[in-house]
Amino acid sequence: MRIFTAALATETNTFSPICVDRRAFEASLYAPPGQHPETPTLCSAPITVGRRVCAEKGWELIEGTAAWADPAGLVNRSAYEGLRDEVLAQLEAAIPVDAVILGLHGAMVAAGYEDTEGDILARVREIVGPEVLVCAELDPHSHLTAKRLKAADFFVYFKEFPHIDFVDRAEDLWRLAVETLEGRLKPVMSAFDCRMIDVYPTSRDPMRSFVDKIMHIEQDDTDILSISVVHGFMAGDVPEMGTKILVVTNDKPEKGKALARELGLELFSKRGTFMMPQIDEVEAVTQAMAATSWPVVVADVWDNPGGGTAGDATVLLQEFIERGAKGVAIGTIWDPMAVQICMAAGEGAEIPLRFGAKSAPGTGNPVDAIVKVVKLVANAEMRFGESFAPFGDAAHIVLDGIDIILNSTRAQSFDPSLFSVMGIDPTSKEILVIKSTNHFYASFSEIAAEIIYCSAGTPYPNNPAKTPYRRAPKNIWPMVADPHGR
Repeated sequence: MRIFTAALATETNTFSPICVDRRAFEASLYAPPGQHPETPTLCSAPITVGRRVCAEKGWELIEGTAAWADPAGLVNRSAYEGLRDEVLAQLEAAIPVDAVILGLHGAMVAAGYEDTEGDILARVREIVGPEVLVCAELDPHSHLTAKRLKAADFFVYFKEFPHIDFVDRAEDLWRLAVETLEGRLKPVMSAFDCRMIDVYPTSRDPMRSFVDKIMHIEQDDTDILSISVVHGFMAGDVPEMGTKILVVTNDKPEKGKALARELGLELFSKRGTFMMPQIDEVEAVTQAMAATSWPVVVADVWDNPGGGTAGDATVLLQEFIERGAKGVAIGTIWDPMAVQICMAAGEGAEIPLRFGAKSAPGTGNPVDAIVKVVKLVANAEMRFGESFAPFGDAAHIVLDGIDIILNSTRAQSFDPSLFSVMGIDPTSKEILVIKSTNHFYASFSEIAAEIIYCSAGTPYPNNPAKTPYRRAPKNIWPMVADPHGR
């Protein structure tokens, strides 16, 4: 067998002011053929898993480019078309192939392309023809479109949020691909539109139980090859935005359709109960400073670069400063210019610095202060499961006894190694402020005495009922109370 694999991914918050060009991909991951590292990134696990599977089977794996940009706003048209055409040219050069196995995200939007993954998959299908297997692994915070369903044989999505299972799901993808290529399976996709948009953390019920249920169905019913909850991405203003259920069966489309509907209506019945309760910055700081066991983790959930925001909000930091808090570490505030100034000043320097809150309204005000530059790290990285997430050149500064990490590559706070790589022992701090909705949970919960979820400022459109969508459907919950009329 000859199998082609590649990855092209980012998550687009169409309300974000941060545009994505080719440099953004190169800052996060750009690996031409054969240069992908041994460790996978979030959307490139099909490549690293494929290396092992093909080596075991004695098959030939042809690797194309892998590119990933940290979530932000609209992708520059020439950047998207250039990377897409690079991968497609590599596929054309590899013909004939028996399968195309891709790593995609599912929520990329480029200028002129509302459905980039649909565009890629349709072009792949046109190149390889109707008989070649085409499949992909995707992030659940994405849009499942009719164009994608038509172009591919099957999809597998991460089940967990936080996305700790991206390698496991790549293993599932390859297992189904192998069995299909060897003639033992005929995968068929069935989808159901839940007519809703919500946030579904699997670290708590009811979503934890729901995901456990669908995994049991996969294990117990041999007709059911895969079940995915496509969460949708509420910051993506596109026509097919919303939550979907995808069931892949072994040539049992009607059974898949019925199961997808059943599961979709069950999920819909729990609407509005999934997201963890949040408090504002005043209450969050009061609660954190009153704690008697530490560290307390305060998650700034809506200034989450993983959702496409800048990650430069200062609302929580300013509240801690005004309260005279000590023992606090902030990770991170995105400000490439401030990092450059710190790099020029050098470790140990005390300098006047303006930083933060440059990207958009609702993120607080820039901070002006005399700060001490404690530690500088070029090309800093933190762990994220089995991979590493870059956060660029970074500076650890201290202001009024508060440790602050400034970074030049936007990245949400995945892991406590974010602090330790910058010379901060996270377990020695009373309060850790991080920027993430839920990806942080798996690692930070291991050291946290308490986790506080904070909604501070308005950097992210987090209330779909009030978000000024122009392209997204208006006939889904919570825009309307019961779109199913049940």
